[in-house]
Amino acid sequence: MTERRARLHLVDGTFELYRAHFARRPDHLAPDGSDRKASLGVAASLLSLLHDPDERCTHLAVAFDNPIRSFRNDLFDAYKSDEGVPPVLRDQFEVVERAVRALGIVVWSMNEWEADDALATGASQFRHDFEEIRILSPDKDLGQCLVDTPTPGSARVVQIDRIRRKLIDVQALRAARGIRPESIPDFLALVGDTADGIPGLPGIGEKTAAALLDAYGHLEDIPEDASAWRVKVRGAEGLADTLRARRDDALLYRKLATLVTNVPLVESVAELEWKGAPRVLFDAFVREVGGQSLVARVPRFFH
Repeated sequence: MTERRARLHLVDGTFELYRAHFARRPDHLAPDGSDRKASLGVAASLLSLLHDPDERCTHLAVAFDNPIRSFRNDLFDAYKSDEGVPPVLRDQFEVVERAVRALGIVVWSMNEWEADDALATGASQFRHDFEEIRILSPDKDLGQCLVDTPTPGSARVVQIDRIRRKLIDVQALRAARGIRPESIPDFLALVGDTADGIPGLPGIGEKTAAALLDAYGHLEDIPEDASAWRVKVRGAEGLADTLRARRDDALLYRKLATLVTNVPLVESVAELEWKGAPRVLFDAFVREVGGQSLVARVPRFFH
């Protein structure tokens, strides 16, 4: 039987790119005059992760949306897209991927699917190879990936919010939202998700949605007749009317919020292991962006 590794770190690279862009740190211009603050910020963040003794990071991958559009835009016109992305960030989608590869870290670049789909697939695909999988993102969509009491030989899956230094597991999710991981897509279908352009259903707030989904789990299991509900919610009759009238919309929104777990990821466990930064590739990237400050922070190189 293959020995399981301790941890796999899966990083939401698009979130990290935005976080680095808006961070309170000096701007950085490359030798050609282009703004590369965000890309260098992501590289610095990943180096901090590799140095962090609490994280014990040995195997990792970083997923990016490139572009922001995905198959979900074909299902729903109002779904999030590249519109509104600051040009200075859009200009770095390719650059930041080069930065991560220059550190010797696996990049999952998504153009049909989304970064979150790659993270969800990684958590599913490698669940028997690690004791714990840590998804580095606060994105509420990813709550559907959490696993707290896995079957023997399968990983525990948690989220790490690096900004707030908070671990999110199944218990934390239930404490915060009142639902289990499998109900997250149904929850987002009801209440909406402005970050993704999912409008939700009118009149259904988070407390009501959580109460119904805690009782029934999924949309199709909520009785159409409010008198049959085994939970008390304000305005139940009107909410039941909305659910009946907008059921098709709700099911579409749930599909949008459901992460794909079969994205074709080709890397093996061995290829996810971080062995160091490839010196030639790293030096070329440093010259390109003027990133000499990164050199001393790389724990090790390989040739």
